[in-house]
Amino acid sequence: MPLTSPVSTTSAAPPRTGRLIALLVAAAFVVILNETIMSVALPDLMVEFEVGASTAQWLTTGFMLTMAVVIPVTGYLLTRLSLRTVFVIAMSSFVVGTLVAASAPVFGVLVLGRIIQAVGTAIMLPLLFTTVLNVVPAERRGRTMGVISIVIAVAPAVGPTIGGVVLDQLSWRWMFWLVVPIAVLATVLGAIWVRNVTEPQRVPLDVVSVVFSAFAFSGLIFGLSSIGQDAEGAALMPPVIPLAVGVVALALFVWRQLRLGDKALLDLRAFQTRDFSVAVVLVAISMMALFGTLILLPIYLQNVLDQSTLTTGLMLLPGGLAMGFLGLVVGALFDKIGPRPLVLPGAIISSAALWGMTTLGVDTSIGTVIAWHILLNIGLAFMFSPLLTAALGALPQRLYSHGSAIVSTLQQVAGAAGTALFITVMTRTTVAGAEDGTDPVTSLSEGIHGALVCGAVISLLAIVGSFFVRRPAAPVDPLAMATAGKTNQVDADREASPVG
Repeated sequence: MPLTSPVSTTSAAPPRTGRLIALLVAAAFVVILNETIMSVALPDLMVEFEVGASTAQWLTTGFMLTMAVVIPVTGYLLTRLSLRTVFVIAMSSFVVGTLVAASAPVFGVLVLGRIIQAVGTAIMLPLLFTTVLNVVPAERRGRTMGVISIVIAVAPAVGPTIGGVVLDQLSWRWMFWLVVPIAVLATVLGAIWVRNVTEPQRVPLDVVSVVFSAFAFSGLIFGLSSIGQDAEGAALMPPVIPLAVGVVALALFVWRQLRLGDKALLDLRAFQTRDFSVAVVLVAISMMALFGTLILLPIYLQNVLDQSTLTTGLMLLPGGLAMGFLGLVVGALFDKIGPRPLVLPGAIISSAALWGMTTLGVDTSIGTVIAWHILLNIGLAFMFSPLLTAALGALPQRLYSHGSAIVSTLQQVAGAAGTALFITVMTRTTVAGAEDGTDPVTSLSEGIHGALVCGAVISLLAIVGSFFVRRPAAPVDPLAMATAGKTNQVDADREASPVG
């Protein structure tokens, strides 16, 4: 049987849909929160485990790398298994990973715990997207996706704040111990409450595609991250090697998916839908800016402005709250006016904020940093929800699970690429400054400045792309059109027949 998206078991929203989506959103918020909660702990972890910034970034990059490898398989899982089973698998993996990370004796074990956590997180995002697309009417998706945008954007944004509050009173291990009971509760409630809104199908798993996918995305992200380590002389191998492996594997992966057609692990024919392609590219650019900034600001605030972890976390809180509030407002506006009137000003505001951040230095006031961070989050809030809704809403139902997996995969690849790019530029500029005799704090400040300039330049691409965003028309399924065409032709032949 061809690999298609799970088929909804009912044309109307199933009973208790609100509770189902609420549970999925809450669970997703908890698991995605851990994607960035460690960022404010990086300076402490660098000292405790005696590692550099480019090595410590693997707590975030490794998390995103694992998600990028696992997410392409979720299209298959959501087709093959029941919703409840997929949910329990995701949350159980997250719980186990959290326990491993909390008790990690060395840095390698901590990274391992984060990787296991990421497996659960990777499954949760496409599960949430696919469920919403199957149970929420198109005219209400903007509001619902506004809530989901809080999960995708606000959870990572407030992660550093929660991490800073925890670190002010407790050790970094409590970032994980405090999450364990919440995750266990969510798992138990999911096993009781979650009901299937799709019909599982027996479909084959193309193992070759899984292998190509793993080498492609892990090679690209590992290579990008290794550039920063190479600047410190700590890279395991020349970055060009994993990058080359990633590019070749990605080409093979794309070739095989196009060759398999309906049996593809990840149906790339979703990119044939213009609105989907444009929106996905803009989401990727936005994720690069968000995650690159999230990893730089804590380092800047603590190592340049000499702020505590608690102060750092609290300084990043207003931006996260602004994004959360606007996510709901923007979602409702999308249902009324469509994406472009929201995305274009959002891209301009985000770009202006990043250019403003390029002025940050050793004497910048705390208020200025907070203001630029709030402005950046406001701009991103106007982009995330409309772009996600426009991208996925433009697809036919049979591509829902594949579109969700594609969006989630590219989000993680883009986030990891942004993190790697910002850290790499920061590291190389800092090292160059130190070699010239510049004091360490000034060298680091200059390195952060260089990274933010790169982010600001990339943000200009989002402004250009925003002009091409449009409200998605009712998606047309080629298979349905073919079937309808045959039916219409039969009817026409009957009417033209002299027999009647």
